[in-house]
Amino acid sequence: MAKKQEVEARHYDVVLAPHITEKSTLASEHNAVVFKVANDATKPQIKEAVEAIFGVSVTGVNTINVKGKTKRWRGKPYKRNDLKKAVVTLKDGDSIDVTSGI
Repeated sequence: MAKKQEVEARHYDVVLAPHITEKSTLASEHNAVVFKVANDATKPQIKEAVEAIFGVSVTGVNTINVKGKTKRWRGKPYKRNDLKKAVVTLKDGDSIDVTSGI
């Protein structure tokens, strides 16, 4: 049995927000939840933060670095911010309701 961890402020700096799309909703049927995370966050940090914030057991973490697109606005180019996403797989029986607040 995992010991109860305290939720520290640094955990909220790692997990920024849930990433809600059609694809992430389909992944939730397989005990996976997708989060936007800090660009410098590591997999062990993400696992620790999700377990502390939501009180669930994490079995795996996969990360995706999304490079920001170059777009144009009024003829001038700009670049969207880079983004890091984490697909967190939960233990069977655990779930996270991302539609409600923390």
